Parts: sequence; C-alpha cells; structure tokens
Amino acid sequence: MAEKDALTAEAEAAAADKLRNELSIMTGTQRAAVLMLLLGEQQASEIIKFLIPKEVQSLGGAMVTVSDVSQEAVNVILDDFVATIKKQSSLGLGTTDYVEKVFKRALGDDKAASVLGRILPGQSSKGLDILQWMDARSIADMIRTEHPQVTAIILSVLENQVAADVLGYLPEATRSEIIQRVASLETVQPTAMIELEAIMKKQFSNNSSAKSSSFGGIKAAAQIMNSTKTALEASVMSGLEKLDPELRLKIQDNMFTFENLVGVENKGIQVLMRNADPDLLMIALKGASEDVKAKFFGNMSERARGMFKDDMDAKGLMRIADVEDAQKQVMRIARKLSDSGELVLGGGEDFV
Repeated sequence: MAEKDALTAEAEAAAADKLRNELSIMTGTQRAAVLMLLLGEQQASEIIKFLIPKEVQSLGGAMVTVSDVSQEAVNVILDDFVATIKKQSSLGLGTTDYVEKVFKRALGDDKAASVLGRILPGQSSKGLDILQWMDARSIADMIRTEHPQVTAIILSVLENQVAADVLGYLPEATRSEIIQRVASLETVQPTAMIELEAIMKKQFSNNSSAKSSSFGGIKAAAQIMNSTKTALEASVMSGLEKLDPELRLKIQDNMFTFENLVGVENKGIQVLMRNADPDLLMIALKGASEDVKAKFFGNMSERARGMFKDDMDAKGLMRIADVEDAQKQVMRIARKLSDSGELVLGGGEDFV
C-alpha cells in the first residue's frame, strides 16, 4: 500500500513538473490564443475586430501553435484569467479613464488613440488606420499619382518597414521629394486631412478632426530611410542633396545613431577606429551606453584600452552638446566608410 502511494505521489509530482514546464514556455500571446479558442468563432471574431494588424498576425500565429496544449494547461490559463478579472474593481474596469490609461501605457499615445477611436464612444478614428491592413504595393498603387505632400502624410503614419517598401514602389523621380516632405512635416492642418479623406473616401472614415494632426518630422524620415535597401537609400539621399543639402544632413544624422554602432561587426568597428580621431572618439564615448563602450573597448588591446580609458577619464565632465556633436561627427565618418563599402551599418540590406 505504501509503495502504491509512493508511486502515485511520484506520478503526481512528475505531472505537476510537466505542467509547470509546459506553462513556463508559453508566452502571453499564446495564453491569449488559448482563451480565444475557448471563446468560439463568433466571440473571438468580435475581439479580433478591435486589434491592430500586428496584434492580429501575432495572435493568429499563436492560435495555430497552441493546438496541442494539454487540458491541464488550458484549465490553469482559464483559472488565471478568471482570477485576474476578479481582482479588477468595478471602479476601474470598464471606465473610459481606466481603458485609456491601460492602452496608452501598452501601445503608446499614437497607437492607443487609433485603437481607442474604434472602441470608445466619442473617440473618432483618424481614418488612416485602414492603411495598416493593406500591403505596400497596394498602397503605392493607390497613391502613385497623388501630390507628394499627400504621399508624405501617408508614409508618415505607416510602420517604418511598410513605408520603406511603399517608397520603393513609387516612381524614382518622386522619392527624394517625398522624403524631404516627410522630414519637413510637423502638423497637418484640417484642410489637408479633408483632402486626404476625400482621396481615400471608400476606405477612410469621414469623421475628420478639427485639430491639427502630428505626423512626420526628421526622425520619421530617418526611420523610413533606415528601413530602405541600400540602392534605394543611395538614390533618395542623392536626390535630397540636390533638393536640400542641410535637410539631407539632418536626416542622415538621425538615421544611424551612435548607439546603433553596437550592432556593427568588430571588423567594422576597427575600421572606424582607424579613421576617427582618438580624441573625438573619447568625447563621443563619454555619453555612450555601456554596451557601446564595451563594443569599442573590446576591439582594443589590453594596453591600448587602459591608455584610452585613462585619457578619456582625464577629460573630466563634458557638455552634453559637445558629446552629441562628437557622436554625430563619428557617425558621419561611419557613413562615409559605409558608402565606400568598408563597413556595414545595417538597415534594409539583402544578404546571400
């Protein structure tokens, strides 16, 4: 009898360990997928209506992968969900203020506003959300003949990689001007939004806001350019040099920042160190993250690293403006080296 009890206890312990292991490797998205499958088709489809494209793709993929989850794991996931719901008080759950705070914290102000516009009364959607559900070629075909300013607004609200792909499908003669306009955008006036809604009237909501909308800017243009392939980037930047050299420089300064150097191969870092003045590097590294510092220090000999650190410490405190200027100068050197093929900064490269 005692032996039988021992075997039973051992089996239960093994089952508990197996369940813990199964649950430990499940992501939050996979747990959500289990709940969606429990809801049934109709209820699940109602929830999916309120998700953004990336969430739909992620959740859909997870729903396929959880088909072999054990019944015990399903029970735990369901119990956890119910317990979480029970913890919510009627004063928080369901109120507009609570929902807005949660979504803004989870998604950021811009994306939260987009989602809230669909699920909260009195919140109007910008109408541009439909673009998130379209592929790059379709968007490009739709806006190919539109004014560059309209195209710039549209590219500004897309995910960076999608915007880069759309740019690649547009006529080469217009690309540089479009990026110039993206970089110059700060706010979009109601009249421009009305024009945009009229152009895309079948896809977009007619509920335009009376407020100016914030889009684009130097950083938005730089992020789009970061996602383009090398040939397209070279073509657009060359065109920008003719249109507005100063703007081109500002975009370039924001494309690959000093912190991005942590992703450059060691050979590239060594090339950069040979081409940049040591004093300039010291100042630039003063304001760098520990990861970037480690990247550079790791490409020095022990003796050189010790001397470099001593000299850098001897410089004392530096003004933030001086450090940022030094980092920009180093990145301009890196960009020239990248253009000549001596190092790879990253971005939308193709590899074979």
